[in-house]
Amino acid sequence: MASSFRLKPVAFADLEGWASDDPSPLFDALAACRQHIRNVKPYRTGMTGLSSSDLLPLLDSAAEFSPSSAAQARSFFEAECRPFLIEQENGGRGFVTAFYEPEVEVRAEPNDEFRFPFYRRPDDLIDLDDANRPADMDASYVFARLKDGIVSPYPDRRAIDEGYLEGRGLEIAWARSKVDVFYVHVQGAARLRYADGRIGRITYAAKAGHPFSGIGKLLVDTGELPLAGISMQSIRAWLAAHPERVDEIIWHNRSYIFFREAEVLDTNLGPIAAAKVPLVAGRSLAVDRLIHSFGFPFFIRSESLTSIDDGQSFARLMLALDTGSAIIGPARGDIFTGSGDDAGERAGAVRNAADFYILVPKAAASRFGW
Repeated sequence: MASSFRLKPVAFADLEGWASDDPSPLFDALAACRQHIRNVKPYRTGMTGLSSSDLLPLLDSAAEFSPSSAAQARSFFEAECRPFLIEQENGGRGFVTAFYEPEVEVRAEPNDEFRFPFYRRPDDLIDLDDANRPADMDASYVFARLKDGIVSPYPDRRAIDEGYLEGRGLEIAWARSKVDVFYVHVQGAARLRYADGRIGRITYAAKAGHPFSGIGKLLVDTGELPLAGISMQSIRAWLAAHPERVDEIIWHNRSYIFFREAEVLDTNLGPIAAAKVPLVAGRSLAVDRLIHSFGFPFFIRSESLTSIDDGQSFARLMLALDTGSAIIGPARGDIFTGSGDDAGERAGAVRNAADFYILVPKAAASRFGW
């Protein structure tokens, strides 16, 4: 296991807030993870060493269990798992932010008002690995452009905004606001509301490959916004008040996201994300996939995070079902708050210290000597 953190065994009684949590909504997601692992392929194993095989006994038991109360749901996890506090080598606590699925008004064809497109993945964008990545290209690049047999960095946000992809038929739909499009890129998915009332969905397909650069940090570093007041809402308000500087600010984030279309089969469920199962509002967590394996339960406790649970401190069991380029570290998570404007309001101000506990199936815990 990486030396930057360790898993410290604790008791469920040590998990402040556990006794009042209701993890019942996780069982459908556990079943979906089980189906993916058994019928499609296992999730990639992170540096903890915990694998899909380690997770399967928990998933198999969950498939035969249907809790009728919060207490029964908690008892199931208490019987099947051992909790471990993720202790970072630097002694610091973990950190949580939140994300949501925006809902954006769009048109199927552009006009004078709806001019800003969401793009499908272009055919000159290729996946990179150690075998085909040029020696002079940073290892963080996992996508690039292949043109005339030459692999090079893909054009960035500014180049694409200025027309690099025009005329190639890649547009899915057009939005009214460039800022709306930018925030869909940040969130990685969106529901699209068309003029005829139809609801569509776009989810992440690929990215241009450039590193993510937060525009909130830029606005703080340049003195435009105070660190204490930084949030999605404050950033959007600043952009609305300075339309002449929108391009300057959003082009600072060279990363660019491409999408694929997806059906909205159940409006109560979020998009299908990196774990290839639907996200569950308030119960899905994006983690660093180099460290953690998808499908594992995490109990997250943050006494300062009160915006999600109506003023109560956040304390919930969640599943690791997604990842993100800004989610780096063993005790770093992004909470999915749901879809639409209300979910966006809940997500926008989340920047809180938190304790991270991972629940490890007992057989795996014993195998690792934990």
